[in-house]
Amino acid sequence: MEKKIKKIPMRQCLGCNEHKPKIELLRVVRSPEGEISLDFKGKKSGRGAYLCRDLKCLRRARKSHRIDRNLECEIPEAVYDAMEAEMEAMDQ
Repeated sequence: MEKKIKKIPMRQCLGCNEHKPKIELLRVVRSPEGEISLDFKGKKSGRGAYLCRDLKCLRRARKSHRIDRNLECEIPEAVYDAMEAEMEAMDQ
């Protein structure tokens, strides 16, 4: 009996445009209520966009408004600031 090779789901980072395994990336999610948050486990319901776990990628995606377009909504600056603070706290 042949052993099946498990397929690794790949996603593209909105900051650096690199394709990486989904497990290595951080998910930004827009909930059905319209709330934007970081999803460290990848289990929250809603529309998702993916970023490397790197502050540079978040800043690049913020500057080009790629997350806004991907999640089909306007993201307030305060939400971006909160996401940056969460990512900085995660690094420590």
